Amino acid sequence: MFARFALAVAAMVVVVTASNILVQFPVGADLGPIRLGDILTWGAFTYPFAFLVSDLTNRYDGPQRARLVVLVGFAVALGLSVYLSTPRIAIASATAFLVGQLLDIAVFSRLRNRMWLLPPLAASLIGSLLDTAIFFSIAFAPLLGFVDAWFGAPDGSLGFAAPWLGVGTEVPLWLSLASGDFAVKFLAALLLLAPYRLLMGAIARPVPAAA
Repeated sequence: MFARFALAVAAMVVVVTASNILVQFPVGADLGPIRLGDILTWGAFTYPFAFLVSDLTNRYDGPQRARLVVLVGFAVALGLSVYLSTPRIAIASATAFLVGQLLDIAVFSRLRNRMWLLPPLAASLIGSLLDTAIFFSIAFAPLLGFVDAWFGAPDGSLGFAAPWLGVGTEVPLWLSLASGDFAVKFLAALLLLAPYRLLMGAIARPVPAAA
């Protein structure tokens, strides 16, 4: 069990640290008339794996062990993120990560005895929605630009206008990026059901329901 716990912590650290770095880089490509840089950052493709890690840990070792994975992974990743990204992004990531992951664990635990796909899907979607809202608000909304000033850093807010999801009415860029980010997380939650299902029978006997 300790080896599985250590692997889960290591995976969480890698996912969160990579996502903190990649979220600073918009996708530099176009899809027809849609500018993907106004919709997505590369971090949207890596972060959903954090929910896969916590959901598998929750399934097989219970919610208490899953919370411990989240807390240990959070502490290590935050320390690395301070050096690998801006302080504002590190704060945004830490806050969003804790709230989103702990909500994911709570929802998964409540639904753990339902049909196998419902707990990870519902937990990931609800956790992702709140995670996205918190992260992009703190990291890029102009209202919180003073966070950069606290650390003597240039204002990293993304308040200038961009087409919503690349084609809609113009909205602040951070809001368009948040919408695109959640759209990718929604798709990832569906796609990650396949590895979740495969790993369900490859790890160990799951623990019974617990608080």
